[in-house]
Amino acid sequence: MIAAIILAAGLSRRMGRQKLLLELQGKAVVRWAVEGVLPHVDDPIVVTGREDVAVRVALAGLAVRFVVNPEPEAGQGTSIATGAAALAPGTAAALVVLGDQPRLPPEVIPTLLRERERSGKAIVAPVYRGTQGTPVLFAAEVFVELVRLGGDAGARAVVAARPERVARVSIETPMPLDVDTPDDYERLRVE
Repeated sequence: MIAAIILAAGLSRRMGRQKLLLELQGKAVVRWAVEGVLPHVDDPIVVTGREDVAVRVALAGLAVRFVVNPEPEAGQGTSIATGAAALAPGTAAALVVLGDQPRLPPEVIPTLLRERERSGKAIVAPVYRGTQGTPVLFAAEVFVELVRLGGDAGARAVVAARPERVARVSIETPMPLDVDTPDDYERLRVE
């Protein structure tokens, strides 16, 4: 079973308002991100925070599970840990996906999954024209490290801890934009 931990608990400090709920071509930003993941995973887990109810409403009708990060202000690592703790027994691998990255190229997730099968590596990360990005695929052997995460660095420390267990896959598109600031949102709206 392949899962996704979709991070939707952020505080949107740089945006000044809840970025995940902003409309993009008739849908909330977070809905675009989740719908892009659904065809590729068996168990999508959306990690929410203070905006739990509003995010659930934005994702109404989608086959996802929700878990609430009780302390989203402590950083992205706590959201990853919350999602990892909710993974079902028997989960072979989990993608860590940003809920504010609505325009993930459709080939990225299948490419990561194929590379995991081909390489057998515990971690598979995309590299967009020379820059490592997201989402990142983690095999079950790494889940215990994800559950222990805290702070704002996300899973970078897990990826960096043992480079020999990481497969990096070249993606020949620019890094997909995530919505952190009003300028980011405007750029996405005109694409």
